[in-house]
Amino acid sequence: MTDGESGRQAKSDFRSLEANALGGSLMTIRNPIEWSGSQLVHAAHAMRYAGNSLHHIQETIHSPAPAVRRISVGDVRDALRQGFVDFEAYRTDVIFLCVVYVALGLVLARLAFGMDMLPLLFPLASGFAIIGPFAAIGLYEMSRLREQGVDVKWSNAFDVFRAPAVGAISILGLALIATFLVWLAAAWGIYHATLGPEEPQSLGTFLNAVFFTSAGWTLIVVGVGVGFLFAVFAMAISVVSFPLLLDRDVGLDTAIRTSVRAVTNNIVPMAAWGLIVAAALVIGSIPLFIGLVVVIPVLGHATWHLYRKLVANPA
Repeated sequence: MTDGESGRQAKSDFRSLEANALGGSLMTIRNPIEWSGSQLVHAAHAMRYAGNSLHHIQETIHSPAPAVRRISVGDVRDALRQGFVDFEAYRTDVIFLCVVYVALGLVLARLAFGMDMLPLLFPLASGFAIIGPFAAIGLYEMSRLREQGVDVKWSNAFDVFRAPAVGAISILGLALIATFLVWLAAAWGIYHATLGPEEPQSLGTFLNAVFFTSAGWTLIVVGVGVGFLFAVFAMAISVVSFPLLLDRDVGLDTAIRTSVRAVTNNIVPMAAWGLIVAAALVIGSIPLFIGLVVVIPVLGHATWHLYRKLVANPA
């Protein structure tokens, strides 16, 4: 089976799975034996779809890497402008989708306050820079479909689950989540080595210790430096990988190698992009994370257009 046939088979199996699931929901009014039999059929279809996803991963290992272009800071600005255009076109839809990030930010902040984990409040907020590329995967899909002239709705963001490369996308997403958790562990260790191990008694005493003591400034300098390394790593392996996996039939290893090459071949423009992302996330997080409903979709759409500028079209 060729790569293209494998991708079409995966999509076909997914549609069959959807249809069977719908049929199964209607069968719940029938007798239990018939319903149980239908559930076994659905499980078999799900296992088959998962198997095809794994088969696609195996088939695309060491696939040819696309050519990477050199870009300028002006291209980064243009990608950001195009991200705003996409956001304007689907403002209501993407805001609806991204409200979940605001809710997540508020939940994490509440946990930090309620569980005496104030030292992790900033690392949790800054962690959006690490997991953001995975969280915005649906926005890449919306920009991809809009580029093709499709009438896009918010539900199209979930079309990524029909992509043949959904297995590879999930693996890379899990890698970013693991990176985020390691970052939290590192941030907690830095706090313990500087201001800890005692827990802060209140937000006021914590802020006073951070900004008005030498140990606090050591925490800031070391924490920002280590966090920068985590963010660079996450950007390097994902900024091109996710859009490329959605756009072309390539393997995960090829996508990551292409992403790293795109970053290393364009140090200054990608550094500018990283600074824009970091600044935007900080600004969006300050007013109770509300700004993220605009920041995340704009950056997500802009990432797709940045990918288009970085990776050459097939010959």
